[in-house]
Amino acid sequence: MDPANSSAGAELDDASEWRTRALGGTEYSWLRAVPGGTGTTLLALRLSRGDAAEAALRSLRDAHPVLRARLRTSSPSGPTLAFPDPAPPFPLAPLPAPGSAPDFHALLEHELNRNPWADDPASSDDAPVLFATLYELPAATGDAALFVRIHTVACDRSAASALARELVALLAGAGGEEPDPEDAAAEAGLEARIPQRDTWKPFWARGLDMVGYSINGLRTSTLPFVETGTERSTQMLRLGLGLDETTRLLDACKENGVRLCSAVAAATMLAARQSKPLESGQQETYSVVTLINCRKFLEPVLEDRNVGFFYSAITNTHTIHGGEGLWELAKRCHDSYTSAKSNKKHLTDINDLNFLMCRAIENPQLTTAGALRTALVSVFEDPVVADVAEVQSKAGVEDCVCCATVHGIGPSIGVFDSIKDGKLDWACVYPSPLHSRKQVQEIFDKVTQILHHAAAAEENFGDCT
Repeated sequence: MDPANSSAGAELDDASEWRTRALGGTEYSWLRAVPGGTGTTLLALRLSRGDAAEAALRSLRDAHPVLRARLRTSSPSGPTLAFPDPAPPFPLAPLPAPGSAPDFHALLEHELNRNPWADDPASSDDAPVLFATLYELPAATGDAALFVRIHTVACDRSAASALARELVALLAGAGGEEPDPEDAAAEAGLEARIPQRDTWKPFWARGLDMVGYSINGLRTSTLPFVETGTERSTQMLRLGLGLDETTRLLDACKENGVRLCSAVAAATMLAARQSKPLESGQQETYSVVTLINCRKFLEPVLEDRNVGFFYSAITNTHTIHGGEGLWELAKRCHDSYTSAKSNKKHLTDINDLNFLMCRAIENPQLTTAGALRTALVSVFEDPVVADVAEVQSKAGVEDCVCCATVHGIGPSIGVFDSIKDGKLDWACVYPSPLHSRKQVQEIFDKVTQILHHAAAAEENFGDCT
């Protein structure tokens, strides 16, 4: 456990008030996944100064009770989240960067793979959901780096991005206006907030879907595995497009009636097939997981700053023969997940997917080569869109990345996309050494090339018409 949290843990018994609630089904599946390596959400900030980090984090925890929650796994009634009030102390002393990780990217991967929920069995029964570390960086690379690791039970991608924005604003204010308190996740989890009319599904339909998911999982292909049966970690590639390239791509997506996530999924499938020595016309079937923010479907409706895990997933399979154009395949991806969403499968199938996820964790041999890969790629339905240059400059934030681990159960590639000041920024995570950095880099070189050429061709076609 981090030194920054050890004294806080010692003083928790002095908390004047506790609230507790049982974990929901989705939260329980993340409780099972995180010790294996999937589900550590990371907020990473490279700072020109680190003196305001502790006060900013304290204000952030004060505004979100779920961030100071503790996971209790040995309760007779089942795993619970416990919320102390008031919040325990949160000392954050800067540490020197370890010699093996001297720069921001290396530190990011180092922190991404520190897993206190698996590394410290003695405290796993009463562990905080949040850990933070502040590093002093070498003078040539900046002043400090702040890393906030949050158990995915308490934080999905939209919440992480909202927290990052709040944290940057707090750093910019240096003790000024603080965010209003909210405690949605302390009151109830995802399943308890879905309207009952949107969760009903006939028993026979549920059985058919479970069989369908299982069979599709067995017949789908993935990227070649470099090394199986070895200890894994999550590595990250950072890619991006310039302002003009991003504008052309988004305009092309709009022109073709697809979301960015469908274009990225389609390009990834095409790139994966091109990376293999297959004969012309030889087919492969790939799975795509589209992650959907469910806050607007809940009662009451929630906002992104209501921190917790309120996402669901839609899984679709697509057969690729190699002759498809990007927009043809992107339209198939778009139509598949929007059709499933219109049938409310992102709400009715939550329990089914959670059940299958836990079974795969318990029985890795149910997946190809025991690799625990559930899809070729996971994408988010909507990118994070924000204008950040001005406030980050004021806050002394030189870079900010939000992503999560995938080396337990998960896809071969997880794409965390954002559009910052009009420029597309991707954080692509993958399990290593199951896949290599060279392998994934080559895939995404192809992905960016496919997207660039398709967007340029669309623009030229538009000019001709």
